[in-house]
Amino acid sequence: MSMTQESKSGGAARAQFGELGTGAGAAGVATSGVFTPGVVTPAGKEMNINLILDVAVTLSLEVGRARMSVRDLLQLAPGAIVELDRLAGEPLDVLVNGVRVARGEVVVVNDKFGIRLTDVVSQSERMEQVQ
Repeated sequence: MSMTQESKSGGAARAQFGELGTGAGAAGVATSGVFTPGVVTPAGKEMNINLILDVAVTLSLEVGRARMSVRDLLQLAPGAIVELDRLAGEPLDVLVNGVRVARGEVVVVNDKFGIRLTDVVSQSERMEQVQ
């Protein structure tokens, strides 16, 4: 892999365009004893996903939604109750950067909230949501 260092203090590195395509280490091939995860694109080409493994994403849980007028929104005060479109006990949506990837139920682990996944969206469904 050819990387160019902009500066040692900044630690920024740029990948060359050739690294994004097919080649050794793509699609989960073991090269020199090191497993390199990869993805096969819809066009059948293999992509090396090592380049994005450290990219931060936002994971959020959606309990439900509600629509209201600006008038009603401005009248909200402490103690107000907003009715959501979900039933009590219905699974929550797990979103990654706004795209639903799973559903699950709330759990408590060491005095913190967590989520137990009950259903994971298929890769084809996730791709449809993005488009």
